[in-house]
Amino acid sequence: MKKNVCVITGGGSGMGLAAAKCMPKDKIIVVTGRTLSKLENAVKELETLGYEAYAKACDTSVREQVRELAEYAASLGEIKNVINSAGLSPAMADPEKLIRVNALGTVYVNEEFSKLMHAGSVIVDISSNSAYILPGFLASKKTFALADVNEDKFIKKILSLPNKLKGYKASGLAYGLSKKFVIWYAAKSAFKLGEKGIRVCSLSPGLIATDMGNLEAEEGGALLKTTAEKRMGTPEELGFAIASIADERNGYLSGVDVLVDGGSVIGKAFVK
Repeated sequence: MKKNVCVITGGGSGMGLAAAKCMPKDKIIVVTGRTLSKLENAVKELETLGYEAYAKACDTSVREQVRELAEYAASLGEIKNVINSAGLSPAMADPEKLIRVNALGTVYVNEEFSKLMHAGSVIVDISSNSAYILPGFLASKKTFALADVNEDKFIKKILSLPNKLKGYKASGLAYGLSKKFVIWYAAKSAFKLGEKGIRVCSLSPGLIATDMGNLEAEEGGALLKTTAEKRMGTPEELGFAIASIADERNGYLSGVDVLVDGGSVIGKAFVK
């Protein structure tokens, strides 16, 4: 009998690694990211905790690497859970790279893994509460739909928006748009893959005390003022939330985004 496999992109540290530590120990864990040494350290941590774990380097902005990752995971057992937490923040990349990793990376992960997944399996795409901050009219379904048919035009359309809007930094806008796309694409995937019995949803964290989150703490500090407890979230808190949503027993949660941001978005209505 094949073992069940859980694949976590961006699993070398932060929320991804925290989520891995919350998964059942009867599953094989595959952590993936761009830096193999970080992944190998994560595997050692997981093995110490009693997991069977493997590291596989992958840049999710390259479809062929995602395809190879999916095939590798399938060679270990039945892919049951995919947590797509790989992503870059505005402080880490230029606008085009943000779109390629955060947005197109989500397309590649959902498409390539779903080809090898079966009924009862789950994909969770990680977005951000930044997706809720940008004006809703920016989430053009017509533009987002280009990601499936014309990637170059999709990127060009997204990158043209900073020229039309005042008061937004190009990198911050690209990041927010990439995360709006993640929510939209996860929902689209849910209804496409639901026919195969594959559940898909997204999760949007607020500002989290990870290496990435700390890079954005100064720029995104205003978000903390509207959280209920006036603090950043911890990787462990988000890891538990992600693992819970990715658990196949949570079978009726699909096609929606779960906002895990300490109340930051809704807090704007209560905090003055």
